[in-house]
Amino acid sequence: MNVDLITRDDLDKFKKELLEEIRRYQQYPRKQGHEVRVWLKSYEVRRLLNISAGTLQNLRINGTLPYNKIGGLMYYHYDDIQKLMDGTRNVR
Repeated sequence: MNVDLITRDDLDKFKKELLEEIRRYQQYPRKQGHEVRVWLKSYEVRRLLNISAGTLQNLRINGTLPYNKIGGLMYYHYDDIQKLMDGTRNVR
């Protein structure tokens, strides 16, 4: 039976790598003179689209709005939201 021990240093290294990965996805590109984040959380999407949590869930379930789940949080790509608002069905 093999047993791998995880040290505090291993956990610190993992935390740093995870934070770097998250920061990579939280870039702030400029669009038309103001900053827009690439990945938005559910509450930001609901506020942007002025929809309820249930409506957002339906958009996820029926595949209208793609998302990525990291941990317990759902992230939505800004371009997909923009295409949804523009009426373009060809999302990423």
